[in-house]
Amino acid sequence: MSSDFEGYEQDFAVLTADITNKIARVPRLPPDEKKQMVANVEKQLEEAKELLEQMDLEVREIPLQSRGMYSNRMRSYKQEMGKLETDFKRSRIAYSDEVRNELLGDDGNSSESQRAHLLDNTERLERSSRRLEAGYQIAVETEQIGQEMLENLSHDREKIQRARERLRETDANLGRSSRVLTGMLRR
Repeated sequence: MSSDFEGYEQDFAVLTADITNKIARVPRLPPDEKKQMVANVEKQLEEAKELLEQMDLEVREIPLQSRGMYSNRMRSYKQEMGKLETDFKRSRIAYSDEVRNELLGDDGNSSESQRAHLLDNTERLERSSRRLEAGYQIAVETEQIGQEMLENLSHDREKIQRARERLRETDANLGRSSRVLTGMLRR
């Protein structure tokens, strides 16, 4: 089993080295060769993913005692694969920027000024978003405080109503006792 894994490892190493080399060459190639190279790299990335899947299946079949070492290798290979995909995306973005500039007839200066303008707008949007978040947080806190105040006022109203009721009862009792005393005084 481990010999299959090591064979896959060697194939993966050769393939990733070739992909890395091609990714580095993409920005310097003429446009027609770039298309071919991008398509070629995409195919090789798919092959590398398939190799990783095969290696993963092999690791699952390895006994538990030695599986840890192979699992660590797999993690590093997956990280390497992620880095290759990121590098490829970056080279494709650079390639697509060049194609766009060729089609639109843009020169580098206007592109740079547009990027600077976009970065400024992005920063403004981020600042505005932070302000909105802060405002929203304040509104939520204010709402919570308002609810607490309404609950306190509701409790206070109940207390005042009970006190009024006691005062009415006391007033009624005083009226009765006053009549009783007046009646006693007349007798």
